[in-house]
This record gives sequence, structure tokens and C-alpha cells, in this order.
Amino acid sequence: MFYWLYQLSDVFSPLRIFRYITFRTVMAAGTAFILSLLLGPWLIKKLRAVNFGEQREDERVSGLDRSAKIGTPTMGGLLILFTTAAATVLWAMPGNFYVLCALTTFGFLGSLGFIDDYLKIKRARGLSPAAKLLAQAGWTAVLLFALFSNEETVSRTQQLMVPFIKVPVIASMGIIGTFLFIFLVLVGSSNAVNLTDGLDGLAIGCSNSAIGAYLVLAYVAGHFTFAEYLQVPFVQAGGELTIFCGALFGAGLGFLWFNCHPARVFMGDTGSLAIGGGIAAVAILIKQELVLVIVGGVFVLEAASVLIQQGWFKYTRKRYGAGRRIFRCAPLHHHFEYIAKERAEKEGRPLGAAENMITVRFWIVSIIFALIGVATLKIR
Repeated sequence: MFYWLYQLSDVFSPLRIFRYITFRTVMAAGTAFILSLLLGPWLIKKLRAVNFGEQREDERVSGLDRSAKIGTPTMGGLLILFTTAAATVLWAMPGNFYVLCALTTFGFLGSLGFIDDYLKIKRARGLSPAAKLLAQAGWTAVLLFALFSNEETVSRTQQLMVPFIKVPVIASMGIIGTFLFIFLVLVGSSNAVNLTDGLDGLAIGCSNSAIGAYLVLAYVAGHFTFAEYLQVPFVQAGGELTIFCGALFGAGLGFLWFNCHPARVFMGDTGSLAIGGGIAAVAILIKQELVLVIVGGVFVLEAASVLIQQGWFKYTRKRYGAGRRIFRCAPLHHHFEYIAKERAEKEGRPLGAAENMITVRFWIVSIIFALIGVATLKIR
């Protein structure tokens, strides 16, 4: 919306600044952050009023005292959804195809997460995994249709780009191959963020590292000179995705204001599915999908820990008659939480301090992964 103010630059020359993506990205981040601070207390109050909070302790971490978290409002992802969408609409170029694809994917998966959260509160059981996958497959088909209907994206969407290689490894994966690939990226990213959401501030902090990395990647992809120099796919008008990333980053910081320990609100599936889907959409649109494995290294480790734990437990139960575990608890952050609990008890420290320690260290690792992911731009 504010983008069009640059047309008045003939009357007032400083308005030319509204043409620049860098300026609008900073403003989108600031807008989302300020909106979060303003709306956060109101939303938390409303969620408490309708009793949309954690109803019971997680049975997976029965050895840890989580009683203090019972009743904490969930569905805080609504704050992320609204502030990101509002800031993007205000500062991005109106009608930009790439922004629309990213924003609608972000919104759809956020809505799917909202339904799941609502059902968990009302009947203590959310959507079945099959229902979630079916919904995500349906949206993949919608997104694929949009990408195949656009002349500029139909060919590029079918290419398979691999980090460190400057040309497509596969020139065309075909309709079915492309569908499966995009589906895996969307499902993998959204569910991995969901699994990481287990400690105060953990998921949103790690998400912001990944969002920051893709903000840089999107800017490079949309800048012809940079894209040509770094030998990455040039996405004309794709630089506007930088504004979406900036808005999501600012919304993440604003949400972290209320989600840091001790959390006043949890994002729930509403936020985790939306964030994971939004990051995945940007990765798909700028053809940096596999870089997400590096940038989202923490999410990969969290998801891998669950798969390894479940796989080993089933294998040992079938082979030895009793299931065995590799980690004390999965996802991975709970494994470290049990270890931290033992150390805290020995040293006489409160567990809350241990939870903060784990969260901050995961943030540090996520920043390192994000920097490595951005560094792949130069290693080609």
C-alpha cells in the first residue's frame, strides 16, 4: 500500500525511498513488531477469557514439572498471523505474485493449525495426522496450480537446485515429481517447527534465525546483479518476498516478547504450522528449498530425533520384545531438558534457569546454521 507513495516523489522527492525494498523491509519488520506489542496483551487477555489455554501436562515429559504451564493461553500464533499479514500488505508491492503465494500459504497453514488447536482444547484431541496431511496435500496442489499458471514460474518450479551447484541438477521433475517435492518441503518444514515448539521461546527464536537467512536469500534472488554474480536463480519481482520475511521476522520478535520464559502465551499449532509453511513457501519460490535443510538445521535435528526414537523403539520392541530408546525423550530439546534437570538438582539451581539455558543454546546453534546457509551463496 505505502509502495505507491513513491509516485508522489515528483512533488516531494524524499518519497522515492518507498521504492526501495531495503527500506520497506525494515519498516515492515518494525510495523509487525510494534503491532505485536500493542495487540499482544489484548489477545492474551481474550484467550484467557475464553479459556483457550494449555489444558493438561504433556505425558511425554512426565518426569518434569510442567504444572506452571497449565492454563497458559495457546493459539498465540494468531498474533503472528495478523501482524505479519498486516505489515506485508502495508509495505509490499500490491498484487505481487510471489508475496501472494507466500502469504496465502502462510495463512492456510496457520488456519489449519488454528483448527487443530481449537479441537485439542474442545475435545482434547486435535486433527488426525491423516487429516493434516490431506489438507497440506490439497494446498500443495493449489500452490502448484498457481506456479504452473504463471509463465515466469512454470519452468523454474520444476527444476531441482542443490546447494553448492550453480545449475539445476534436474531440469524438469515433471508435474508429479514437482508436486511430491513441494509437498515434502511444506510438510517437512511446518511439522519440524511444530516439533521444536516445546520450551518457552525456543521455536520462535530458532524460526527467526531461519527467517533472517531467507530474508537475505530472497533479496539476492530478486536482485539481478547479485543473483548473476552469485550464480543463483534470478526471480524477477521476487525481491518483494524480502518484505514478507521482514514482517514475519518483526512479528516473531514481537511474539518472543510475550513468549520468553516464563511464557505468557504459546504459539500453538496456529503459529508453528504457519511459520514453517511461510518459510517453506519462500524457499520454494526462490528455488532454495534444499538450503532449508542447512538453514533450519535445528528443526532438522528435532525432527530427526523423533524419527530415530520412534524407529529404534519399534525395531527393538519387535526384535527383543521390549522397546528401547536412544534419547531420554524426543524431540531433542526434551532430552537435554532431562539432563539439565539432573544437573540443576545436583547444583541446587531452579529448573527454569536450565530451560532458559537450553533455549539460548539452541538459538545460538540456529544462528550458526543460518549463517552457514547464507554462506552457500558464495560456495558455488
